[in-house]
Amino acid sequence: MNRKNLLACLLCGSVAAALVSCSGDDDLSPVSVVTTDQVDYTEFDLWLQRNYVLPYNIVFKYRYEDNESDMDYYTIPARYDASVKLAHIVKYVCLEAYDEVGGITFTRSFFPKLIFTIGEWEYKNNGTYILGTAEGGRKITLSGANYIDQYVGSAENLNHYYLKTVHHEFTHILNQTKVYSADFKLITGSGYVADKWSESPYDADNLSRGFITAYAQHSHEEDFAEMLSCFVCNSEAQWDEWMQQAGPAGSRLITAKLDIVADYMLTTFGIDIYLLRSAIQRRQRDLAAGRISLTDLSL
Repeated sequence: MNRKNLLACLLCGSVAAALVSCSGDDDLSPVSVVTTDQVDYTEFDLWLQRNYVLPYNIVFKYRYEDNESDMDYYTIPARYDASVKLAHIVKYVCLEAYDEVGGITFTRSFFPKLIFTIGEWEYKNNGTYILGTAEGGRKITLSGANYIDQYVGSAENLNHYYLKTVHHEFTHILNQTKVYSADFKLITGSGYVADKWSESPYDADNLSRGFITAYAQHSHEEDFAEMLSCFVCNSEAQWDEWMQQAGPAGSRLITAKLDIVADYMLTTFGIDIYLLRSAIQRRQRDLAAGRISLTDLSL
């Protein structure tokens, strides 16, 4: 008998022995040996069901999952209390601001269906760190949730670390749904420098070169998202100050880009970015002034 046939016989013998053994046991346990992970649903889960899933079909995932995180970075879970506050902030300043200007059908149709939070920023080896990412039009990852208490009292800090990130990533998702005019990337076409944006000389004087932020110099896709997110997340006075700093040449380039962004949002999605800015600014002030509870989980 060759080795393969011998192995087959041994396996058959083992199966037969197991069947004989089982047939003699009449007292089988009613408890399944197959187990699954049990989730203890919290007040927060019920609140998310009412405020994210039912109106928007969006899952706000705050429990840490390896398969949702980026394995290229060291990441940690978001704290429960921090996640509660961040969920309230995103709902009030982002989702409901788009509802106010474009209607809930717009928000429900285009906003990504998964928001995943992690506790720490995603640090890169060039000295920068990632505040958030968008993936395939379906998911936004928000980093640094565990720092929310440090920034919640300042509209400027909320903007920089969280809110601008959401609007920036949502812009990418809208662009994946409908492309913008190719004229946009021609305005400062020779100025895009990819990952060198954080290095000298590109890390300074970006306004005079026609870029609203240093990061906008990465690519025309990032430039477009930075234009929209910076515009709606900052006051008219701040925008005017930036245009003054940019000088005649830089402000002309930035204004040309803004015109394309405004036309794209209005003609493609029916969103007036000037009305959107007003709604977001008002809601940011509400948050910074403590007028909105970030811990209320009542249904």
